[in-house]
Amino acid sequence: MTSLLETPVRAAADHLTLRRGAARVLLTNWTGSSTVPSRGLYPHQWSWDSAFIAIGLRHLSVRRAQRELESLLGAQWADGRVPHIVFSPAVPLDAYFPSPDFWRSSTAGAPAGAPAGTETSGIVQPPVHALAAWLVHEADPEASRGRGFLPRVYDRLVAWHDYLTGDRDLGGGGLAAMVHPWEPGMDNSPCWDGPLRRVEPAAPGSYRRADLDHGQASERPTDLDYGRYVRLASDYRDGGYADVRGSHAFAVEDPCVNALLIVSEHALARIAAETGADPSPHEARAERLTAALVERLWSPADGMFLCRDLVGDELIPERSVAGLVPLVVPGLPRHVVDALLDTVSGPAFRLGEVPMAPSYDFAGHAFDPSRYWRGPAWFNTNWLLERGLRLYGRPRTADALRTAMLDAAGASAFAEYVDPETAEARGTRAFGWTAALTLDLLAAARPASGDNGPGTPAIGVRA
Repeated sequence: MTSLLETPVRAAADHLTLRRGAARVLLTNWTGSSTVPSRGLYPHQWSWDSAFIAIGLRHLSVRRAQRELESLLGAQWADGRVPHIVFSPAVPLDAYFPSPDFWRSSTAGAPAGAPAGTETSGIVQPPVHALAAWLVHEADPEASRGRGFLPRVYDRLVAWHDYLTGDRDLGGGGLAAMVHPWEPGMDNSPCWDGPLRRVEPAAPGSYRRADLDHGQASERPTDLDYGRYVRLASDYRDGGYADVRGSHAFAVEDPCVNALLIVSEHALARIAAETGADPSPHEARAERLTAALVERLWSPADGMFLCRDLVGDELIPERSVAGLVPLVVPGLPRHVVDALLDTVSGPAFRLGEVPMAPSYDFAGHAFDPSRYWRGPAWFNTNWLLERGLRLYGRPRTADALRTAMLDAAGASAFAEYVDPETAEARGTRAFGWTAALTLDLLAAARPASGDNGPGTPAIGVRA
């Protein structure tokens, strides 16, 4: 029997019904202090999920959106890292793998300052959090000031960015590096196929994949890839979660991660000004990061940004949606913007021809419309593209994408991801950030004014 949460709704016909459906997902997934992405497949708190969820929750409850971010940042390590999972002690160990007894954060992570009383993973995810905090504040500034929300999170967010631009500058070029495919958030992207070939997978009998209890194998990463993920995570754990240049079998600079860091650095400048701190260090860092992003990851031949493999110190010749996300970064060189806009609508991603941009090049050798990040369209990356299109003067294209996303969210029962051509549901249903970003798109809906030039929002997104 299909549950109420898994019942499709007609987005274009009834936005009120869509809003109620999205709100129901977030209320059902709320645990009392945070929101799980999915009650079955993802029963703990995930880092960038919580940031996107907070952006949507602000339209239902500003207090709850604040709590979402505060609970995540409460598990921050002393070195500044925000872990990609905060584990709930109420969830059985066998409900998700890798579980707390695999990561052993409170013991193996002690040298890096992992909290003693909260179990987490030892890796990170993309830094959307300062952006989310600013948007939550903007939803109700008076209530935010009354609770002292921004002063409470500001120092933690600064420490988070300091960690990414310090310990994680493994390439020495100023960008943050990721040391596991789970960290950029696009777990099994074809971008990682080459770097992963260097990794000997963990023995199949040494772990059990809990994800296949809740998802189809044809839509999830392969066993070979999963074995390599386990190997990388266990090696990082056994090394005390230390970030040492040249010691990682997998180390990449990802354009999506660094674009979100830049946008969040701009948000930190606003937070600093609001709290009485000096915004200029954040503005300067955002400028340096933007220059480094273009210098190290821009590929003129591809008309988009590519990931850089730090072990071989070369760009990875795979075209994923991560290379388009920098459209949210303000102040990009005009030739970069023009090329990105051409690539978004060109044969690789076909936005305008298909409802939503795929996670990987349609013409790519590894394209698969159903398998996780190897082709399906995701709501968070398309939400970011929608903002970038508005920032750089394509409101009609952004409006069409917004409408397609709302239709897909309703028809798919807020699916984790969808087929990029048909928008047919893939992955789990009643997914947290799909519901949350649906609420944000509904709240921000506005008519197009024509594609007549670049817009000027200061941090690349609407408040």
